[in-house]
Amino acid sequence: PHNYLLDKPQFCASYDRDKGIPNWTSWQLNSTWLGSATRETVYSSDNTLPPSFYHVTTSDYSNTGFSRGHMCPSADRLNTDANNTALFVMTNMIPQNQANNQGAWEGLENYERTLAIVGNVIYIISGGYGAGGTGLNGYAETIAGGKVTVPKKIWKVMIVLPAGTNDISRVTVSTRTIAMIINNDSTASDQNSWGTYRVSVDSVESLTGYDFFSDVSPSIQAVIEAK
Repeated sequence: PHNYLLDKPQFCASYDRDKGIPNWTSWQLNSTWLGSATRETVYSSDNTLPPSFYHVTTSDYSNTGFSRGHMCPSADRLNTDANNTALFVMTNMIPQNQANNQGAWEGLENYERTLAIVGNVIYIISGGYGAGGTGLNGYAETIAGGKVTVPKKIWKVMIVLPAGTNDISRVTVSTRTIAMIINNDSTASDQNSWGTYRVSVDSVESLTGYDFFSDVSPSIQAVIEAK
């Protein structure tokens, strides 16, 4: 229940029943996922969770001072209305400071799409860490009566490849990775400031305990994850 795999056509996630949020969410982005579909406006509970799990609702976030922060962002799945709607399940959300959500976090989201538009394939993983963020109503470690954890930090890692086939075999010591860690407060409120919060992939691994890009050979990982 603390590492429940959600394997969806639009994204994959490790979901924690007791935290009410994903540990991590992972997806691939390329130009075929982009388009002009209508952005969904209705957030819904995820009915693919076991019936015994608490199913977080959109109202669990209401009046908490935190936004429903997409992990896989809406604009990364605009090729069809159905794919966009699929991102509005609450298992793709974390409680996020709104200025943060619309600030550096969105700035990096916009940048990853510019990489996709020019023909790159990007593998992206994001999540929250710890407990205790600051929203419009001040500091909180949980919302919804303790059913949903408010992360202390939010992180993202990605690997960028030119379009092609057999992606793993094409990763070299020159392959670009991007990683970011930001506090879940209003500090990172400027979209253009996302570069200020860049760190190495190794830094996010140290924070989270995860091993990213583990199918890449260790010798190559050692180089690209340290940059």
